[in-house]
Amino acid sequence: MFVVDTNVLVYAADRSCAEHQSCRSKLDEWRRDSLPWYLTWNIIYEFVRVVSHPRVFRRPWPAPQAWAFVEVLLSSPGLGILHHTHRHPAIGKLILTEGVALRGNLIHDVHTAALMREHGIRRIYTRDSDFHKFPFLEVVDPLV
Repeated sequence: MFVVDTNVLVYAADRSCAEHQSCRSKLDEWRRDSLPWYLTWNIIYEFVRVVSHPRVFRRPWPAPQAWAFVEVLLSSPGLGILHHTHRHPAIGKLILTEGVALRGNLIHDVHTAALMREHGIRRIYTRDSDFHKFPFLEVVDPLV
């Protein structure tokens, strides 16, 4: 079980970036497999935001095209979406008080980390080194 972060989805979608082929191959492998892997709704909407943003994505997609990419992902046999449980507030508070100075843009990552902790998922595939700030996570760079 693992979570796939936004940047892996973006690289898999962006044919012009150096990371495309590796991330696309990994994503296609996960999509075909029935083993469980996960996204969050925040990751999905962040993906749509990035690929449709003209100042962020090299060749921005129209939002419906981005959502079509998401729909393909959602049809994957092993994909699940992590949802909040009744424990979410307590886990969020715990993560925010465990000693690492988490603030600003890192709060999005806190949300992902909290959902992962709630569901007992340790591994995240990402190129975002900020996830190393969460000692309970195993951060895997899909290009290594």
